[in-house]
Amino acid sequence: MDSFTHFNEQGRARMVDISGKTSTVRTAVAVTQITMNPATLTAVKEGRIGKGDVLAVAQVAGIQGAKKTSDWIPMCHPLALTGVNITFSDNGHDVLHIEVEVKTEGKTGVEMEALTAASAAALTVYDMCKALQKDMIIGPTMLQSKTGGKHGDFQREDHQKP
Repeated sequence: MDSFTHFNEQGRARMVDISGKTSTVRTAVAVTQITMNPATLTAVKEGRIGKGDVLAVAQVAGIQGAKKTSDWIPMCHPLALTGVNITFSDNGHDVLHIEVEVKTEGKTGVEMEALTAASAAALTVYDMCKALQKDMIIGPTMLQSKTGGKHGDFQREDHQKP
């Protein structure tokens, strides 16, 4: 396990210097889920939520979240993303699954961008559905996989959605 890199010689926070790193193609996939009443999930799927198309708005919010990650997470580098793809699926009963894939070619990874996008999409679903149900549960949110970079590839062992 590497030591924490976000501390300077005085033990204070710093943004890591990536100027000496090599640019590589990098990807990250993050997943999350929202557990809700079956009637709420049905209303989402049938487009019966008064605020509009929940999944379309959540998709845009997730993409926007990925693009703005460095504005939310203090030590993240601003990145030029080359792609963000968000997909939705469900268990046919009470769980909406969200999967986000983020890509870039650069000197640092996109794990935080994928996790932020998944979180923003889930929070948007909650916001748009809270008039119907306030006790929805978001999570777990997790990194499923990543490719590229100094530390190599990562694939979650359980190979399943949360």
